[in-house]
Amino acid sequence: MYTLNCKGRLLVIDKPLVMGIINTTPDSFYEGSRFMGESGVLKQAEQMLKAGADILDLGGQSTRPNSVVISAEEELQRVAGAVESLHYNFPEAIISIDTYYANVAREAVAAGASIINDISAALVDPAILTVAGELKVPYVCSHIKGTPATMQQHATYENLTREVLDFFIQKIAECHQAGITDIIIDPGFGFAKTPAHNFTLLKELAALKMLNKPILVGLSRKSTIYKTLGITAAEALNGTTVLNTVALLNGANIIRVHDVKEAKEVIRLVCSL
Repeated sequence: MYTLNCKGRLLVIDKPLVMGIINTTPDSFYEGSRFMGESGVLKQAEQMLKAGADILDLGGQSTRPNSVVISAEEELQRVAGAVESLHYNFPEAIISIDTYYANVAREAVAAGASIINDISAALVDPAILTVAGELKVPYVCSHIKGTPATMQQHATYENLTREVLDFFIQKIAECHQAGITDIIIDPGFGFAKTPAHNFTLLKELAALKMLNKPILVGLSRKSTIYKTLGITAAEALNGTTVLNTVALLNGANIIRVHDVKEAKEVIRLVCSL
């Protein structure tokens, strides 16, 4: 069991949790996750919370391979109002801000977010560790090499799982040095990894449990699924369910998804084993 202090509210992980994805961006890889405008964000949040989402993860910048990087200022314009509106309309919801910019993280937490989800592990903006430490909020640290624009050029490993473990040992030390007490690790499926790498990491996911941190897994509708099956992201729900099941059986504590209802069903069934 793990506990996360989310600005004074305790989030207990005594069974797997679901993080629902909400994007205020026009270019996310899966069209069904794009919700431009306050009404769209609120409608999707309401549906996810009714379906049982434990965390809402709001992002304003696509991090798919070869995505176009936008500035912190533009990203903040996309997410600040949305976070504030979510917090106002759903005050009991735990909101995560998906960003690698320190200033966006700081402003989003001020607006109502209580978790920082950084897919860059502070490689883009090292100051984000200081922000997370100062604000005393949980920090999701993801494995990546390079940036979203360049990461697939760095998808080479001698021993993938060992290198991911070594990466997290170093990053956890940096987080502690910055004053972060609640650290969640995300192995970064699809980030500087080929489909073969992703399947290897999923198969060996339990090795990350030695770090004694909650493990977050984000596989929802990703290219590893739809390219392997020869389908589209829109058709990848069944494949997502299969891989989420494997992830849960191998030790995942949080699954980040587009489809909350189906994810909650997976958790209920796996926890019944």
